[in-house]
Amino acid sequence: MGKKSEELYTKRFERHFDELRWLYMELYDNGSMFAELCDGMKAFYEERADALRKLDCEREKQPDWYKKNDMLGMMFYIDNFAGNMKGVESKLDYLEKCNVNYIHLMPFLDTPKGRSDGGYAVSDFRKVQEKLGTMEDLEDLTAACHRKKINVCMDFVMNHTSEDHEWAKKARKGDGEYMSRYFFFNNREIPDMYEKTVPQVFPTTAPGNFTWLPEIDHYVMTSFYPYQWDLNYRNPRVFNEMMYNFLYLANRGIDIIRIDAVPYIWKELGTQCRNLKQVHTIVRMMRMIAEIVCPGILLLGEVVMEPEKVVPYFGTVDKPECHMLYNVTTMATTWHTVATRDVRLLKRQLDIVNGLPKEYVFLNYLRCHDDIGWGLDYGTLQTEGFGERSHKQYLNDYFQGYAGNSVSRGELYNADPVTGDARFCGTTASMCGIEKAGFEQDEEAMEQAVRMDVMLHAYMFMQSGIPVLYGGDEIGQVNDYTYKDDPDKAQDSRYIHRGAMNWKLAENITDDKTVEGRIFQQLGRLEKIRKSENVFMTEADAWTFETGDKSVLGIGRAYGKETLLGLFNFSEYDKTALVPEEGTPYTDLLSKETVKAGAVELPAYGFRYLKKR
Repeated sequence: MGKKSEELYTKRFERHFDELRWLYMELYDNGSMFAELCDGMKAFYEERADALRKLDCEREKQPDWYKKNDMLGMMFYIDNFAGNMKGVESKLDYLEKCNVNYIHLMPFLDTPKGRSDGGYAVSDFRKVQEKLGTMEDLEDLTAACHRKKINVCMDFVMNHTSEDHEWAKKARKGDGEYMSRYFFFNNREIPDMYEKTVPQVFPTTAPGNFTWLPEIDHYVMTSFYPYQWDLNYRNPRVFNEMMYNFLYLANRGIDIIRIDAVPYIWKELGTQCRNLKQVHTIVRMMRMIAEIVCPGILLLGEVVMEPEKVVPYFGTVDKPECHMLYNVTTMATTWHTVATRDVRLLKRQLDIVNGLPKEYVFLNYLRCHDDIGWGLDYGTLQTEGFGERSHKQYLNDYFQGYAGNSVSRGELYNADPVTGDARFCGTTASMCGIEKAGFEQDEEAMEQAVRMDVMLHAYMFMQSGIPVLYGGDEIGQVNDYTYKDDPDKAQDSRYIHRGAMNWKLAENITDDKTVEGRIFQQLGRLEKIRKSENVFMTEADAWTFETGDKSVLGIGRAYGKETLLGLFNFSEYDKTALVPEEGTPYTDLLSKETVKAGAVELPAYGFRYLKKR
C-alpha cells in the first residue's frame, strides 16, 4: 500500500474513530476486541483491489451518485436467469438493452440442499454455491459489470446462519465458544419467557422461535426456520467476524450490500426482539466501517414496515445508517388498488412518502422474489368500510382469480386457517391477466392485460426513489408451476414466481407483434423518458393530485422549472380525469400530442405522462 493510499485510509479512520469506539464500547465494553476490529479493517483495506479503491474515491467526490434519474435495477436468481455466474456475464449485453445499471443477484452463497430458504440459510459466507461458480467467477462478473457501468447488489444475511455453518456444527457438538455465538438454553424456562412477547414469523410452516436439539439436550433460537440459527450479537466475536465477512464480500467488487432482516438482529428478553435501539447501533457501526474501508458501497436495508416507520433505519443527517430502504407497503397497497380500483389509500401512502426528507432513497418495485403480505393501513381502510380480515380474504381471493372480476392467477403462501391470514405469490404478468389471456387465447383480453402491466410500471417509475424490475417482468413472464415437481421446492409456493428465464421468449423483444416485444419496447420507451427528464431525479418535488375519479391516480413531479403530471387508470373502463390549471398546454411524452389541462381521456388501464409546456 502506497503512502498516499495509507494517508487516505488514516484520514477516513480518524474521521470516524471516536464515534465508532464510543458505540462499540457502549455495546460491548471490550477494548481488545475493538482493537482487533480496527486491525481487521486495515487488513481488508490493504487487500482491496486498486480498481475498487479508485471507484471509492470517485464516489466519495459524488456522494449522491445513486440518486440520479438513470438508476434502474433488476433482481434475479443467477441459476434461473443464466445458469451460473459465467452465464450472467454472457448476458450483460441483454441487461444493457433493458437499460439496467444495477443488478441484485439473489442469494448465491453456499447453502444446504433442501434447507436453504431460497438461499437465506448460509453455511459459508466466503463460498459460492458450486452450481453457480466460485468467488473468482464473482470477481470476474463484478469487474465485467463495472466496465459496463452496472452496479452489483448481493444479500448479506446477518441475523442467522445455516445449521450447517462451521460455527453451528461446533456448537452442536457442545463447544461452549461456539454455543455462545447463538442462543442456547438447556430447558424451556427462558425460551418460554421469550415466546410471551416475540411474534412468530411463520406460524403455520415454522411455529415458535426455538428448536429442540436432542443430541445436546438444548434449545436454540430459530426465528425463521429450524435450520436457521439466530446469531447472538451480544457476543463481540459475532459482530467482528460478521464484519470481516461483510468486508470480504465488499472486496469481491460488490457495490450494494442488502442487509437481510435488519430489525431482527438484536434480541432482548421481554421485548418483541424487533427494531431495538441496539440494531441501530450495529447498522451505524457497519456504515462507518464501510466508509473507512470501502466507501464506494451502499447499504440497503430490508425493513418490512410502513415508510414512516422504516425512516429510523436511514439514521440522521449527522449519523446516517442505511443509504436505501425498500418501499414495501406502497408495493402491497398498489396491488390493493388493482383489486379495488380505488386509489384513495395509495394516494395517502404516496403522500406520506413524498412528505419525507428527499435525502431518503426508497427502492420501488411491483414484484420481488418474496410473497406479498397484506400489511396495509387498516386504520384508514376501516373508515372506508373495509374490515381487516374480510379484506385480506378478498385480496387473496381476487388474486387467485376467484373474486372481483379478476383476471389474476397465483397461489397463497403460509395460509393460516385459524386467523384466515395468508400471503400471495405470483408474477406481475400473471397478476395482470397475461397468463389467463394467453391460456384462453383471447387477444382482446391480452391487449388489456399488457396495457395494465405497462401502466403499473409507468406508475412505479413516477414514484420517488429507484425503480427495480423483477427479472422476467421485462418480457411479461408468467407463473411457473413446475416447482411442484421438485421435492425441495414443492412446499414453498413462492417458487411459482421464481421460474427460469425463458430465453426463447426473450428472442421476441424486437417483435412488437408478440407480448414480449410489446412489453419490452414500451418499458424501454418509459425507461428512456425517465433517464432524459430531470423531474425523475430523486431530489425532485413529488405530490399527488385529485383527478375527479377514484380509479385514476394523479402524480406530479417538478425539478427546477420543469413539471410532469402522470395519470394512471386502475380500472378496466375508459375514464375521464381532471388535470389541474385548466387550459394549460402539456405535451404527452409518449404520443407527442398536445393536451390541454382540464378533462383528459384515459383508456382502460391507460396512463399519460404530461409535460408542462
